[in-house]
Amino acid sequence: MIVPQFGVGTFRLTGDTVIHSVKTALEVGYRAVDTAQIYGNEAEVGQAIDESQVNRADIFLTTKIWTENYAADKLIPSLKDSLIKLRTDAVNLTLIHWPAPALGVNIPELMGHLLEAKKQGLTEYIGVSNFNIELTQQAIDHIGLENIATNQIELSPYLQNQNLVNYLQANNIDVTSYMTLAYGKVLQDPTLLNIAAEHQVTSTQVTTAQIALAWALQKGYAIIPSSTQREHLISNLKAQDIHLTPEQMQAIATLDRNAREVNPPELAPVWDI
Repeated sequence: MIVPQFGVGTFRLTGDTVIHSVKTALEVGYRAVDTAQIYGNEAEVGQAIDESQVNRADIFLTTKIWTENYAADKLIPSLKDSLIKLRTDAVNLTLIHWPAPALGVNIPELMGHLLEAKKQGLTEYIGVSNFNIELTQQAIDHIGLENIATNQIELSPYLQNQNLVNYLQANNIDVTSYMTLAYGKVLQDPTLLNIAAEHQVTSTQVTTAQIALAWALQKGYAIIPSSTQREHLISNLKAQDIHLTPEQMQAIATLDRNAREVNPPELAPVWDI
């Protein structure tokens, strides 16, 4: 994989909250950080990385281009502005945040602009986010499969999107899962509670969050859960130590209900069923 399997997300975190979250995450062992232009926190993420004890070279940093910057004369200048905010000469990964077909976005043209940013050394890798199969294929056809590092998509036990996942993995495109806990909705799921209980050993608590994250890791996804609390950041990391049995993975597979948490009509594509 190009994308590290475990990173920290910063969606909906701003100001001192995101600075504290990112600094704490780096302190306890995270080495990948995900942000975006629209989050309004790139400057704070850059500050947190700069003030941390971890070298920038050891961190995989991702940002995403927002729709208002898709035009040929805006994409590269906007990314350069992001780099200033993030206090870095280049990010490791830059994604197109949403395909926005309702806005008349030309995907081949857009991907060409993003590839030019890569050629200019502003970003090590490029990719997409929230693309369906058809639009991902358009991107591949225009700039080449070798230039699509990942598709960052919403995935959780309640939204497993298996057709898109199968397509991406067949093409060796990294699958990055966001909203893996479905805004916390999966945390009280009886099936996940039962599996967590089955993994309970002595006094070490196993949480449903760890089970959901372990499921995603075992499916081969990169994950970017966020938290503002040190204990939760540490707990999430421990999902890497959990191995689910084939029976437990199958039990989680039955939870799929195509329950999407993020689906802005002006930005989202027609989703694969």
